[in-house]
Amino acid sequence: MLQMSEIELTFLGSGTSAGVPMIGCHCAVCESADPRDKRTRPSVLISSGGFTVLVDVTPELRLQCVANRVDRVDAVVLTHAHADHIMGMDDLRRFNSLKKGPLDVWADEPTHEAVQRCFGYAFSGPNPDPRLFRPQLVKRLIDGPFDLGPMQWTPIRLFHGPMPILGFRVGRLAYCTDVNRIPAESYALLEGLDVLVLDALANVAHATHFSLEQAVEEARRIGAKNTYFTHVAHGLAHEATNKLLPEGMALSFDGLRVRAGGVMG
Repeated sequence: MLQMSEIELTFLGSGTSAGVPMIGCHCAVCESADPRDKRTRPSVLISSGGFTVLVDVTPELRLQCVANRVDRVDAVVLTHAHADHIMGMDDLRRFNSLKKGPLDVWADEPTHEAVQRCFGYAFSGPNPDPRLFRPQLVKRLIDGPFDLGPMQWTPIRLFHGPMPILGFRVGRLAYCTDVNRIPAESYALLEGLDVLVLDALANVAHATHFSLEQAVEEARRIGAKNTYFTHVAHGLAHEATNKLLPEGMALSFDGLRVRAGGVMG
């Protein structure tokens, strides 16, 4: 097992697929003055030892990276291929320029198939003309644990409605967005966590996401030292909701940074 230094996770986006505020909505959260209620689509950076990995590529990627002063991405990992998680892929070209080379994109085969339909041009090798400004991406297949820089990544099988997707464990941190069912065999991969990030869409039940009540129940079962809920819709006001949550649990927010140990178990 790799001996990782401390791991840092930065929430680039913590909102649901519609974002908060939503178009055409004037509810209390969508019009809130609290900056923690402004939620872009869900994505995080996970870094250790100077190596930075982008998890999911949202439509707001450029804005998220500018807001958080993200100057380098060394690799990309995808949880699944829904639009709110991949539609910023073209903006990865800027990181090719900063890195002066291609970026590896790690995903399972169904996710790669969907990404290729939308962004096949980005995986076609070196630019034949240096005047062309397009991404240079390299397909990497997730079929088990894999190493990125000093970090070992373990995929976690999850379900997003009927759709199997991936969460990830890195050291004593786990990222599990867009989930409404954790299969029995995946709980062993969620033991001994410092930080758990878990889907919690709203107060009401949903066909493809945990409700806040369900997410709290799952967080209690998993028993991480700290749990942060993500993919949050406009029904949950940040400050008011956090006052009601158990100790060690909180809504995340765009720009939040958290840390976890680098050794599993």
